[in-house]
Amino acid sequence: MRGMHFGLSLPGRGPLATPDSLTKLAEKADALRYSSLFVTDHVVIPTSNNSVYPYSPSGRFATEWTNGYLEPIALMGVLAGLTSRIKLGTSVLVVPYRNPVVTAKMLATLDVMSGGRLILGAGVGWMREEFEAVQAPAFDERGRVTDEYLRLMRIMWTKEPAEFSGAHYRLPSASALPKPRQTGGIPIWIGGHTDAALRRTGELADAWHPIGMRPPAMLHPPEYAEKVKLIHGWARKAGRDPKDIALTLRVPLELAPKRGAWSSDQPGFRGTPADVIAHIKAYQALGVSHFVFDLAPTDLRGQLSLMERFAQEIRPKVLRASR
Repeated sequence: MRGMHFGLSLPGRGPLATPDSLTKLAEKADALRYSSLFVTDHVVIPTSNNSVYPYSPSGRFATEWTNGYLEPIALMGVLAGLTSRIKLGTSVLVVPYRNPVVTAKMLATLDVMSGGRLILGAGVGWMREEFEAVQAPAFDERGRVTDEYLRLMRIMWTKEPAEFSGAHYRLPSASALPKPRQTGGIPIWIGGHTDAALRRTGELADAWHPIGMRPPAMLHPPEYAEKVKLIHGWARKAGRDPKDIALTLRVPLELAPKRGAWSSDQPGFRGTPADVIAHIKAYQALGVSHFVFDLAPTDLRGQLSLMERFAQEIRPKVLRASR
């Protein structure tokens, strides 16, 4: 899936997380020939928590706990039926929350039924209280558990019969059919920008998928470039070709109105079409080939309009320039 690609993150919680709104957004994205649609992951939101949220300057999770999250694997099954060509992914699935064998089978089934359109964006999670609520493996072991579960999933997708023995999971020799439609299994995109996430990306991922929502995780181009160097270093140590690891970025998108005054001090790709094109080109120069946008408008009409404006006013210019 190399080349230049643009995708969208769907609202998996809140007032737009409804059958009607998500159907309109998904069908519009498919019709406008966006490359991907991504969904987010929380299983439950504890009514109180003291965990540090990595995408907020305050370290606090500002989302109202009664907002409600749609389960991402189930949601991708619905999206697969609503669309015909667009890729469907998680941004990101908290890997330790779910049994890895069952998860691998569910994702393989969706890949088969969708014609090979899945992407597994994977992360380790950050909310200790949610780990405890779903009785996941120990929070402090989540990185090692994630590494092991991902390796197990890839074996299930590529080996027949499948067999795995690790510190956190053992799978005796067993049939794991059907395999995903995609040759080599479902692509794994590693989320996060910590040292552990960079190592994980270099050692086993098909792509790096950081999120640049707000400080301290904005990842301006110089910081992004430095982390890519670390990923490439880990890839070489693992005997991998760094060129085999795609670079992506998930970031907010907002376009200034065609008429009238407008200003924004929020991070992300915001401003006139020329401003947004300049942002894209800055990361494209670093090797980023897939952008996933969080649409800034909070209403359905605004999101649909922004999807159209980007597809008409920005995407053609970027694609022409990249040829």
